Amino acid sequence: MERQPDIPTQQDVRRPTIAELRDVGIFACLEDRVLELLAANSEARMVESGSRLYNQGDVDVPFCLLISGQISSFRTAPDGTITVVDVTQPSGHAGLQAILTQLPAITGVETVAPSRMILINGRALRALVPREPTLATALLRAEAMALRSLVLQVCDLKLRTTAQRLGHYLLELATDQTGRSATLRLPFDKRLLAARLGCRQENLSRAFATLRDLGVETRGARVVLHDIPRLRDYAVASDEPETATP
Repeated sequence: MERQPDIPTQQDVRRPTIAELRDVGIFACLEDRVLELLAANSEARMVESGSRLYNQGDVDVPFCLLISGQISSFRTAPDGTITVVDVTQPSGHAGLQAILTQLPAITGVETVAPSRMILINGRALRALVPREPTLATALLRAEAMALRSLVLQVCDLKLRTTAQRLGHYLLELATDQTGRSATLRLPFDKRLLAARLGCRQENLSRAFATLRDLGVETRGARVVLHDIPRLRDYAVASDEPETATP
């Protein structure tokens, strides 16, 4: 098996507590005994921005639980071109598919901001699955939710324009939608935002231009939504499925 990448840290590595693991949504219902087994094979650490967690093609990867910060998944084409596939926000995770299938990781993963993480040894986690049915159920649900999210992204790509996807995403960032307007900041640069929305950067620029007529004003990372009801009518489908709680 390939050696896992050396992950630079900003703080000493320590073992996570049971409470920290229970705070991770997918582990909320596990018994203390199971969480103790996970903790014994885990590391809690602060990881610097730009740190590689594992590479595309690795078969021995950690289960990466993101507590704070951001991580991106990327894939390298045969000609060396690197494409960001997705950006993961806190409470998200990476590596589980490769761990459970024992197949090479489809994408590499790295931090794109200083990130607090819990890293669980992949081989140890896989060994626990057949012995702990509640853990197996929790991981099965996590993968099912990941598949659901992927299907929704595919539906988004097929049923919405780039401008509609951008408008929907901006509405998700607006924590208070009770009024007519809101001010927010983009959580990452526009290169990563384009990857998150499944488009090229030039298409993202055109989408922002389209949304200007709907009251969306941008100044760098600062975005003002001047007419939330109008933007919602444009961007959000009436039959949009609800998001289940992990």
